[in-house]
Amino acid sequence: MTNKSLKWQLPFLMLLIVGTVLILKKQAPFQSDQGIVFGTMYKITYQSDENLKNEIEAELQKVDNSLSPFNKQSIITGINQNRDITVDSLFADVFHLAQEISTETHGAFDITVAPLVNAWGFGFKNAQHVDSMMIDSLRQFVGFDKVSLSNGKITKTDERLMLDCSSIAKGYGVDCVARLFDRKGIRNYMIDIGGELVMKGENAQMNTWRIGINKPVDDSLSINQELQTILEISNAGLATSGNYRNFYYKDGKKYAHTIDPRTGYPVQHNILSSTVVAADCATADAYATAFMVLGLDSAKAICQKHPELDAYFIYSTPNGKTAVYFTEGMKKYIIH
Repeated sequence: MTNKSLKWQLPFLMLLIVGTVLILKKQAPFQSDQGIVFGTMYKITYQSDENLKNEIEAELQKVDNSLSPFNKQSIITGINQNRDITVDSLFADVFHLAQEISTETHGAFDITVAPLVNAWGFGFKNAQHVDSMMIDSLRQFVGFDKVSLSNGKITKTDERLMLDCSSIAKGYGVDCVARLFDRKGIRNYMIDIGGELVMKGENAQMNTWRIGINKPVDDSLSINQELQTILEISNAGLATSGNYRNFYYKDGKKYAHTIDPRTGYPVQHNILSSTVVAADCATADAYATAFMVLGLDSAKAICQKHPELDAYFIYSTPNGKTAVYFTEGMKKYIIH
């Protein structure tokens, strides 16, 4: 390169550097908000000139007012109490998605499981003394075929039927915040509500978001943070379900919070942790729960039928060791 050509190129190089610095300086900062919602922690990071915590919490309150069975004024509470309730669009969205996934999983996912969840002590009512006669009695009014939604009204075949959307509402809440950000043109964000997430764009270091999957160690206080693997992922919803944090022991026996709607009993399958990646978090949330109910072989079969889903399972082998299985599509996210 001649000195003459170098003299011509240096000014352009300097302009390019200065322009890049100015562009970076003009980029909006990343905001970080956290708090408590749906009985768990939320942490939300997003790139925006303005802090949106009030708007975020307003969106989450809408979800709580519609779907929380712990909220005495919510729509779902009114339905469970057999009051004359007209559902809102949020409830209708979740009901129809839950109905679809219940069909796809042959009843392994079912929001009418509430009476059973309550009886076992994991719901919104006090635990009862459980025996086989009680389970058989409760199962008579559990099942999606016993409830319908038409013209904004829920119809039940039995007034004792109750709904519990806990296995999908957190994911749906994440999606509601994501839609808020999308409406505002925010391109880079991560929304985390109790481990259910949506990631879009890049983080503050201009890298793809990184998410850790915890090792499934019995940890009811959520102290253990040892990671099984790390994912690099964006533009997707992710949810993890496991029985290693929500359980109790009674008379020397462990009772996990995932109840099989088809049998009425806590699941005893070999999957310890089920992580699902989907286009939205509500779908990921529901399928992660369903896979815990189905067990490894049936969960694999569902994944093969639905290539739009990616899954990562941690399971126990017959000899008591821990192993992992993940779908082919999951490979692109795993970095460690």
